[in-house]
Amino acid sequence: MPRKNYGPPATKGDAFRSLFRVLKMLRGFYPVMLPLTMLCILFSAAVSSIPAVFVQKVIADIEKWSESGDWNAAKDAILPKVGLLIGLYVLSIIAMTLYQQLMAVMTQGFLNKMRCTMFDKMQNFPIRFFDTHQHGDIMSYYTNDIDTLRQLISQSLPTMIQAGAIVLFVFAIMIYYSVWLTLVVLAGVALMLFVSKKLGGGSAKYFVRQQRSVGQAEGYVQEIMNGQKVVQVFCREEQCKKEFDEVNEQLFQDSYRANAYANALAPIILNIGNILYVLIAAVGGALLHYHVRNLSVSGMALSISILVPFLNMTKQFTGNLNQLTQQLNAIVMAVAGANRIFDLMDEQPETDDGYVTMVNAKYNADGTLTETDERTHIWAWKHPHSADGTVSYTPLQGEVTMNEVDFAYEEGKTVLHDVTVFAKPGQKVAFVGATGAGKTTITNLINRFYDIADGKIRYDGININKIRKSDLRRSLGIVLQETNLFTGTVMDNIRYGRLDATDEQCRDAAKLAGADDFITRLPEGYDTMLTGNGANLSQGQRQLIAIARAAVADPPVMILDEATSSIDTRTEAIVSRGMDALMKGRTVFVIAHRLSTVRNSDVIMVLDHGRIIERGSHESLLAKKGTYYQLYTGAFELE
Repeated sequence: MPRKNYGPPATKGDAFRSLFRVLKMLRGFYPVMLPLTMLCILFSAAVSSIPAVFVQKVIADIEKWSESGDWNAAKDAILPKVGLLIGLYVLSIIAMTLYQQLMAVMTQGFLNKMRCTMFDKMQNFPIRFFDTHQHGDIMSYYTNDIDTLRQLISQSLPTMIQAGAIVLFVFAIMIYYSVWLTLVVLAGVALMLFVSKKLGGGSAKYFVRQQRSVGQAEGYVQEIMNGQKVVQVFCREEQCKKEFDEVNEQLFQDSYRANAYANALAPIILNIGNILYVLIAAVGGALLHYHVRNLSVSGMALSISILVPFLNMTKQFTGNLNQLTQQLNAIVMAVAGANRIFDLMDEQPETDDGYVTMVNAKYNADGTLTETDERTHIWAWKHPHSADGTVSYTPLQGEVTMNEVDFAYEEGKTVLHDVTVFAKPGQKVAFVGATGAGKTTITNLINRFYDIADGKIRYDGININKIRKSDLRRSLGIVLQETNLFTGTVMDNIRYGRLDATDEQCRDAAKLAGADDFITRLPEGYDTMLTGNGANLSQGQRQLIAIARAAVADPPVMILDEATSSIDTRTEAIVSRGMDALMKGRTVFVIAHRLSTVRNSDVIMVLDHGRIIERGSHESLLAKKGTYYQLYTGAFELE
């Protein structure tokens, strides 16, 4: 059944921290452009707020000059005010146009930088992260969650700043003209805030859940797409539909509740504003009728010239408050997306305390090693000594030892127990055993995809914890059971093993792996485009390209994890010759279910439930007539 885990709920503190962090990053990316944009928004807001002042002045002029009937004098007083207002509006249009252009640049630039930052950080995550997170959910960070930030930066924040500024400017003008009428407006605002808190709180909770549900739904869809053949083979279509319906129903419920609250908020606030408009007209009329003394900063008496623009200001005030409440939903969604993004960005990167590096070297006349920039096919470990500031070079021979190693993926669930392995330079060491016995786990530890709980792993006598991970992995060629090909040409995929390899070196690697024959028969040979993980190739052909990729890397140590499991017997015979040439002079670790592929190994180790129960050559293990003998003769299956 799909999991319904929402994780710990986000608190208000988390929301404010995430919003502040987004703004801080935006300011860091655009230290000049952002303040300039804010100035344009504030100028536009100020211009939008002052028409009420002009209206009051114009009506007052009309009242004044209507008594004398001198309309020419009224015209001379009114026209300069109208001209000034038109000029301010023109400047506001220029400011708004500039602001829109700047926001387009900042929004898309910010999203570009965020995606790059996320991807860069993700490259340093440990393998454990990808083993414990659905890949579709990870993709959701780059699509849905990032899109909420686009909405936040391009629309919600500018709208809130502009609407908030107008509310403050209009409120100041209201106080200037009439405190009594302003108090009536504030009473209506208090009701608006109460409704916003009640409905907005429910909306926020479900918008946060919606973001998580979207990621979960995308993760499930991606999982089923990857396993569609398995789904159809085992006729699990109906079960998958049922499980997807449950995930999708959860997304529907969260989205429905979030939008139900959000959609109810805007019309309620709008109608409270309409009621407030009528109330201001009634209260203002009553104050005029009963000649109530006006209380204001301006000291002006209440009149039609004040009441008419005040009604317009009330509409403007409540309308911009409504704008603020409408943006709350987008901000809540953006904060939910930002929380997920920052959770990803704050994920602990893979630690690497290594300081020993792998370098190209050459032998001096006296037999000592010297580092060189040329590719000499002679590798050495460069070991700096902090005590005396000297540097020593150890030849990379490929000797790998594991001493009494214990390991657990989860605390308390040990999967390797007291494993000891000695691989001498140039030896071929094979691991056999049932699925889950710990074979692949051993190779993951040699690569330091995971760190051991107890024991020691040494590479040419050096503790692998002291070797920089990138150099350690560069010294280890690996061919996995699951083949991953990338969008690009066949040549590109082979060169993935070593980016500075020439075309000729890539072709030689393909010939060594036995892949050249089928590649040259492809429509465009080595320039044939591969997409969808090489969907236009057979599984065996994909595996041959993966082997060629490892061959062009020319590593001192090879790890073959079921490297020929997807290749038919005839092709295997072709590949075996190339593999034998590839393995010559290298230390090789082989994991295989086909025992025929490990017969010529120097050492074969039989694993059972994380323990090595037998070790020796093919002949010696057969002579013992133990587990390996029974596996080889078919007395019982590996599984």
